[in-house]
Amino acid sequence: MKKAEPKVTIEMDRGERRIYDRLRAGIVARRPGRRSGARDLLLLLPDFTVLLLRLLRDERVPAGGKAIAVLSVGYVLSPLDILPAFIFGPIGLLDDLFVVAAALSRILNYVHPDVVRSHWSGQGDALDAIQRATEWSETQLRSLLGRAFPSLLRR
Repeated sequence: MKKAEPKVTIEMDRGERRIYDRLRAGIVARRPGRRSGARDLLLLLPDFTVLLLRLLRDERVPAGGKAIAVLSVGYVLSPLDILPAFIFGPIGLLDDLFVVAAALSRILNYVHPDVVRSHWSGQGDALDAIQRATEWSETQLRSLLGRAFPSLLRR
């Protein structure tokens, strides 16, 4: 039986923190034990995208996981979207959120959860945020498909 590795916490001073972390900290102050608020939800897409970019550089992520990350970041950066943000405004970011949440959920099948947590800049636990986003996305997609194709989704 393999012994579980202890979780390592590294404290950094302000000069050592990543640029994105400093930017995010200036917008949303972290409050331990508090659920996500509206400001944090607005930052979920950039948090997920930055997480995917950081996972791309991690040697512990296998090639299959990196391929998924590249495709999802490419979708977010692409001007071709199912819901273009320049037409639909903030609603246009929902398809991007769906894609990156699905990608992260899939990548979790390839790597240990602590690898994902080590690159997380968002508020709260990375796995909880990914799970909430994927559950919400699945509910929305199921509802949309249910309205479009009611006979296919009857139980």
